[in-house]
This record gives sequence, structure tokens and C-alpha cells, in this order.
Amino acid sequence: MGEVFAGRYELIDPIGRGGMGAVWRAWDQRRRRYVAAKVLQQSDAHTLLRFVREQALRIDHPHVLAPASWAADDDKVLFTMDLVSGGSLAHVIGDYGPLPPRFVCALLDQLLSGLAAVHAEGVVHRDIKPANILLEATGKGRPHLRLSDFGISMRKGEPRLTETNLVIGTPGYFAPEQLMGEEPDFPADLFAVGLVALYLLQGRRPDSQALVAHFMAHGTPSAPEGIPEPLWQVLAGLLQPDPQARFRTANGARKALGSAVELLPETAGDEEPVEVFDQLGPLPPGYGPDGPVPVPAPVPAPVPERPSVPAAPTTPGAPAVPAQGAPSPSETGGFHLAPPPHQPQPQHQAQPQHQPAGAHQPYAPYPAAPYPAAPYPAAAYPAPAYPAPAYATPQHPATPLAPGTAPAPAPGGHVPVTAPTAPVPAPPRRPGPPRAVAVPVLLLALACYAVGIWALTQM
Repeated sequence: MGEVFAGRYELIDPIGRGGMGAVWRAWDQRRRRYVAAKVLQQSDAHTLLRFVREQALRIDHPHVLAPASWAADDDKVLFTMDLVSGGSLAHVIGDYGPLPPRFVCALLDQLLSGLAAVHAEGVVHRDIKPANILLEATGKGRPHLRLSDFGISMRKGEPRLTETNLVIGTPGYFAPEQLMGEEPDFPADLFAVGLVALYLLQGRRPDSQALVAHFMAHGTPSAPEGIPEPLWQVLAGLLQPDPQARFRTANGARKALGSAVELLPETAGDEEPVEVFDQLGPLPPGYGPDGPVPVPAPVPAPVPERPSVPAAPTTPGAPAVPAQGAPSPSETGGFHLAPPPHQPQPQHQAQPQHQPAGAHQPYAPYPAAPYPAAPYPAAAYPAPAYPAPAYATPQHPATPLAPGTAPAPAPGGHVPVTAPTAPVPAPPRRPGPPRAVAVPVLLLALACYAVGIWALTQM
């Protein structure tokens, strides 16, 4: 992006240069349109005063390109105008050379119309030349001319900013009275208009001094080659060396031009049409027809998904636990914990009963009392070891019995019955403080008791 001037005008690229400053293509951030901005390069008092005069000129006319607004930023000053993209008359001559007479008459009529509006404000332009006459980019359509650059213009009656013996303007387009140091007047602008018309018809810069000398020595010459006689009579009225014999007003010259156009021959069918091209070129990167192109916001990088938690291995017979992804937060901001994996309950078998041999009582195992299911996995909380209860044990060796036989009876005819090894609950703990606390407290109590007895004996 370019430099923003005074917080409003964004300077994009230079498109021209004048005597007092450079002309930039700029973007008006307030009015949202492209404008031409003339930036003052010199800061001396003389140049600044001319700049103030130029920017103070306000002429609203379709064929006048006058300043529209101005701004200052630190030691820099600029004023803005409409942006004209077709270049100047010098660009057209460079593309086509001599122009057709009817096309020149159309341009000359618009130039005299704009100049009449300038003279109506009491302003003398003083620098009419092809480089200061701009064209809109109309293609092959009707041309549209704009008179520009009022840098050295002045109102009649205002004090001059230059010495009386110093001529200011562009050499080759001076009126004879300007060279003699007379006060600027409207006929001097009309003389320059006649020279511009010759430039367009002949395709080259006219020799004004030789032309004036010929007029003064031989009067009005005959029409040059390629210029119709009716049109030449109008140009001769603009190029008279004597200001009193010249057209006095732009409107008078325009009326004479309109009458001459009616006498011009028709345009030949094979004549190439004049096309006014866009001379500014494309906009720099970052700018479009509707202004600066907004920079797209950076796209945030995608957040990688958290890998899912693999499913816990399941044991045969246990319900399968589905695999879960990342835990999601609960309503209070915490996370739900997965339930502990299912652990199989231990299988307990009852010990066989021993019966005496020869007994006819069938063998049946003593029913074992079931253990309560542990609330937590057995691996995490191992069962405490309790001492086995004292039961009467048989005196015979424990030999394996053959299938279909019963164990031998014990002496006395009693069949020893082996009770199942059920867990014995631990004896309840008596209430009281631990030993590490009770012993010091007792010793302290005895010491207090001894001191009390000693105190009683001393009374």
C-alpha cells in the first residue's frame, strides 16, 4: 500500500511531473474514488503562494480540470483533481500524427468553451499548450477535452509574482505582447489556442516567431497545405500579432469556428478514426477498479484431532467395553472417569468330607458359605491372611480314596467332619488412644500427682 497523505489520500504511483510538483494517482478514502493529486515539491514562499493561488481556483465546467480539494501534512502540500486517463494532446499526435480537420474542430470547440469559462472568472491561463490539454479515454467515441494546469494563471488586476521584465510560460506559445512584457490579458490565451490548432493539423510544433514575422511583413498568408480555407480564416483571426486585430473573446472565436465547420468537406469513408487510449496503464498490485483490494485474513491452522483411546482388553464372559475417544467435559467442567475394568470373581471350592471306611452314608460335600463379592478388583486389594481355625483332624494319614469307597471312621465311631475354612473376622479393637500417646500422658499425670503430694506435705 502507498503512503497515506493527511489521513485521507493514499498515493499510489506517479503519473506526471510539472514545474512545481509531481502528479500522483491517489485513492480518496473519504469519497471512495481515484483522483489525481499534485504534490508540491518546493517549499519556498514564492512557490507556495503560486500553489495557494492555483488551489483556490474553483471552476465547475466539463472542459476545465480545476483543483477540487487540498490537504497539508507537515511540510508537504497537495491538491486533488479529477483523474483523466487519456493523456494529453501530445500523446494523440504521437500516436496518429496530423489529425483530421473535423476532429481538430471538435477539440478546438471544447477548448474555447472551457477557456470562455476561465475568462468569465477573470482568470488568464498564461500557459496553454498541448501538454496542459488532457483527454478522457473515450476510445473511438467523441473526444472529451479538459484544460488543466493553472499553476501560473492569475486574475486580472492581481499583483504579479514575477518582475515586469521576466516572461513566464512555455517558449513557443507566447503571444507577441507577452514577449514585450505587457500585462497578461485574454487575447494572449487566444493566440496560444491558434498555435495549438496548427500543431494538431500539421502534427509538429509551429514556429511562432517566423509566423508572426510573416504576418507582420505580408499580412495574412494563404492557407497552409492540408488546412481547409474556412478553418484557416478562423485560425488567422487567432494568430494576428496585433491583439486589437485578434479575436477578443473565446466565445467570439467559437462562433466563428461553428460557421467554418459547416463549410468543411465531408469526411472520407476510408479515413481512419482517431481512438483515444488509456495512457495511465494498469493499477499496481493491491488495487482494483473499486479501490484497494482488502488483504484476506490469515486462515488458522487446523487443530489435529486427539487420538482415540483404544478399548481395554476384555476377559472371557465379561461384557465388552466400547472404545471411547477423548473424554468430554461434564456440566461442571470436570471429566467423567471410565469405570474400572471388570474382574472375574474367584471360584471357591468346598473341601471334601472324610467318612470312616465301610459306612453306608453317601459322600456329600459340606456346603460352603459363599464369599461376598468384592467391590474392587482383587488385584488392587488383596484379601488379608487370617489364622486357620482349630478343627479336629483325623489321626489317619490322608490317603486318596478309591472311586466308590468311603473314608474310614475315627476311633469312637464318630465320623470327623472338616469344616470349611471360612474367614474369621478380626476381633474388634477396644477404644482408646494409641500407646505412643497414652504412655507420655500417664507419666505426666504421675509427675503432677507427686508434685501435689509434695506440696501438701510442706504445708
